[in-house]
Amino acid sequence: MKVIRYALYAIIGLVILAVAAVAIAVAVINPNDYKPQIEEVVEKQTNLDLILDGDIGWSFIPLGLELNTVEATLEGERFVALEQLIAQIDFWSLITMSPQVNTFVLSGLEAHLEVNKQGEGNWSRIMVEKPADDSEPEMAETTEAPTNTEETAEATEGGEALNFNVENVEISNAQIHYNDLSTGQSVILEDFSVAASNITLGSEFPLDIQFKVETAQPKLAVDGSISANLKANQALNEFAVSGLKAVFDMNGEPFGGKAVTAELSGSLAANLEDETASLSDFTATLANLKLSTNLNVKGFGEKPALDGQLAISEFSLKQLLSNLGQPAIETADTDVLKAIAFSTNLGGEPGTVALSDLKIALDDTNFNGNGSYTLSNGGLVFNLQGDKLNADRYLPPATEAEPAATSESETENPATETASANQPETDLLPLETLRSLLLDVNFGLSELIVSNLTINEIKASTTAKNGLLKVDEFSGKLYYGTFGANVTIDARTDNPKWNIRSDVSNVQTLPLLTQLAEVDMLSGGANLKLAVDTNGNRISALRNNAKGEINFNLAEGEFRKMNLTRMACQGIALVNQDELTATDWGTATPFNDMRGTLKIDGNTLNNTDLVAELAGMRLEGNGTVELDQSELDYEVGLRIIGDIHRDQACRTTEYVKNVVIPVECRGNFADDPAGLCSFDGSRFRDALKDIAANAARAKAKEELDSAKAKAAEKVEEAKQKAKDKVDEKLKEKLGEEGEKVKDALKGLFN
Repeated sequence: MKVIRYALYAIIGLVILAVAAVAIAVAVINPNDYKPQIEEVVEKQTNLDLILDGDIGWSFIPLGLELNTVEATLEGERFVALEQLIAQIDFWSLITMSPQVNTFVLSGLEAHLEVNKQGEGNWSRIMVEKPADDSEPEMAETTEAPTNTEETAEATEGGEALNFNVENVEISNAQIHYNDLSTGQSVILEDFSVAASNITLGSEFPLDIQFKVETAQPKLAVDGSISANLKANQALNEFAVSGLKAVFDMNGEPFGGKAVTAELSGSLAANLEDETASLSDFTATLANLKLSTNLNVKGFGEKPALDGQLAISEFSLKQLLSNLGQPAIETADTDVLKAIAFSTNLGGEPGTVALSDLKIALDDTNFNGNGSYTLSNGGLVFNLQGDKLNADRYLPPATEAEPAATSESETENPATETASANQPETDLLPLETLRSLLLDVNFGLSELIVSNLTINEIKASTTAKNGLLKVDEFSGKLYYGTFGANVTIDARTDNPKWNIRSDVSNVQTLPLLTQLAEVDMLSGGANLKLAVDTNGNRISALRNNAKGEINFNLAEGEFRKMNLTRMACQGIALVNQDELTATDWGTATPFNDMRGTLKIDGNTLNNTDLVAELAGMRLEGNGTVELDQSELDYEVGLRIIGDIHRDQACRTTEYVKNVVIPVECRGNFADDPAGLCSFDGSRFRDALKDIAANAARAKAKEELDSAKAKAAEKVEEAKQKAKDKVDEKLKEKLGEEGEKVKDALKGLFN
């Protein structure tokens, strides 16, 4: 026991001697006397020139160091400087292995960082380059480092948690200048300050940060302030931030010179050991845009599990763009894009972000649904159903001046259209992106108005995998009819293949064409079957390579602004050598069951079997449509099969029955659709041959009938003469008796 007692006395004595030695050294030695030696050591070991202009001070209780007015230059230019540095540590806390920093003050720090045109930073030139002979020992030391690190880690794991305390930290008036000569970018951080107090592991402490940042490319200035309460456990694997309030006032080129404010608030927590994190009542705002969330995350690896809510409060996109100094979105309806909102619940299996109770509001349109995103493969699944959307409200506003101005400029300068046509064509689809897509999207909309068309009960189903994109269903109701389509795009090669199939049933063409293209020349219930295959990734290639056909049928309808009956009567009147007197022809031609097939060969549509039933006529036609030139070339025949009009000049005689009255439809259908068709006088010569043949047949029949009539008349005359002769002879021979016999014979034969 005496040995132990004496050993303790010895240790206490050594501690007292050490404390006394330190106290005496602090009291007796003046560190300012060693400034030249300190400067010399720094200059010898580095490329820095150290200038200690201010006083150096130190203290014993608390144990501290103070530097004033220090500067270091690199290659003749200021590299770093500071006005004051104060660091004080409680001496007794070091002895008890519970280090406690009384004060850490850093004031007036200034640093200049620069990258030259070769991309080399000036900080990389601080240390003196050592000769090649010195590299071997360095390598040896480096090799031993991992062992020491492992030993240190093992010691830390086996030892007790560090008890660390800081009473006060204060950094003020710090600034950093960064200049990159290779890119022209420069960044200035100034008025940087940090204030924290009572920093103790396991306890909450306040933190306040202030700063200003300016950049040259683009010109941007940020004035920021952050305040929060922080907490970290002694093992430094659990952290918490509460009462967060961060405000960033920004202005500059990205915002069109306008001032914009962004804010963050809420609470955060993370446990590195359990791999959990949470955001509580967290909000982020940018101008009039506000995002809020409560979110829990479990697992920091490849398969985190989420649980929470996310919402974007209703905001005006137009106001947001104005607040951010961005160009305005001009819309046909000025009241749209003013009420947008988003909300959803977050969840799902580990590795999957699932959205449930998803709600999206776009002005007066509401969408509901759900979706998910798989982190491992990027798979996206969405089911979304909307009510009513008028897409025309979101289109750019129409102006009356633009079409006239465009027409005039094109007339004065024909090169305008050529220049536009010569603009380089771009790809339609990002093929690499398509090949990486993994999609399964189902979309529905109760009503959609687009290009003045009203479409109801829209259903769309799209899948994508390994470069194969399929629109399995795109259907809806359109103007008293229905339509359905499916499309397959094979993007696995650089020349994607397109397969398009569509089926239209009883869609009324008059309101469709009128509202779509302001064309009201055709009415009737349209039935279409379309099958087209093509390949390419540009509009021109798709049109040039298109192959397929369109089978069409229109039930009861009419050609509007086109009276085919009048055209036929013009030809019939010529045959009848008469003039038309009717004036009430009207402007339409009714028909029944118009049908045909359009063969698609690139930009050319070819039709050889156009047929329609008209009043007293049958329409028969064939022709081509050149889509690239908007040209129509059709030869139509009106076959006369009955009475077609009450005008006497248009009477259907036996000469014109079954004759075809020719009509031609030629021209640019984009300019004047109603003026395309007219009576074809050049082809009427063929009709005249048919009329002449009919007339010849009629004349021959008439002559034959006349000859037959004359022959019958002669036979009757001969019979009558023979009878008269018999009567005379009987009368002469028999007299009165003969008359009686004659009367008796008449009675018998009658």
